[in-house]
Order: sequence, then C-alpha cells, then structure tokens
Amino acid sequence: MGCPHSFKLFTLTYGALVTQLCKDYENDEEVNKQLDKMGYNIGVRLIEDFLARSSVGRCHDFRETADVIAKVAFKMYLGITPSVTNWSPAGDEFSLILESNPLVDFVELPDNHSNLVYSSLLCGVLRGALEMVKSIPYHTAGPMFAKNRDVVF
Repeated sequence: MGCPHSFKLFTLTYGALVTQLCKDYENDEEVNKQLDKMGYNIGVRLIEDFLARSSVGRCHDFRETADVIAKVAFKMYLGITPSVTNWSPAGDEFSLILESNPLVDFVELPDNHSNLVYSSLLCGVLRGALEMVKSIPYHTAGPMFAKNRDVVF
C-alpha cells in the first residue's frame, strides 16, 4: 500500500465492507465483533510482512512495542503516525490517538449506528499481530476499543 491511490482504494473498499456487514448482522455489536475478528486474522498474517519489510528487531518492553506500532507500522500501512498516550499505571495499556484516520475519510455513519465502532478492524489487526510475536500482555488479549480518534490497547 505504498501509493496514495492504494490508501484511497482501501478506504473505499473498507467502507463497502462495513456497509455489507451492517446489512448482514442484526446489531452494531455483532458488526464490531466481525470487524475485530477480521482484523485479528489480518494481523496474524500481516506481522510476517511487517517483520520482513521493516528493520525492527525484538522490542524490549511494551512501551517500545507501542512506539514501533505508532511510528513504524501505522506509517508503513496507513501512512499516519498516531500519538501514544494515556498509559495505565501498570504500563500494560495505552491509547493510540489518530489525528487523521484514513478509514473514516469517506464515511458518515447514520444515527441508527451509534454503537458501531467503525475502526474495530485496527484493534483486531494489532491484537493478532502482537499475539504472533508474543508481545501482548495476556489480560489485554480481549476486546479493545476504537471509537472516533482513539484506539485503546
């Protein structure tokens, strides 16, 4: 996805996918689960591409992992660099703040989808990739939150 046209095609395709899921499932929570599941399956495979294309070695701690996600992975695949913030006191949870989210460039969600977490796919991708490299703390392996500009991990 190196050129701007690929990003645009991806965002348009993603919008069509979410629209179809909204038609196929009864409620937003089910759509959110499906997006997360799809993202997880992508992340499980994408980590190999990421490791092959980047010069990133093994991270020493979760803070370093967060920096690599924000500064290398997001830049490589989505062309953006989110801010890493809101660390938990235990250092096992953080937020990624996306100043611009390419997934929402062409989206207006109707009011009847107020519980739809449009970017759930991103959380699933992160979870899947991190599980493959054993960098995810066990207790955060459950659902993550992605609404508006925040991705809480």
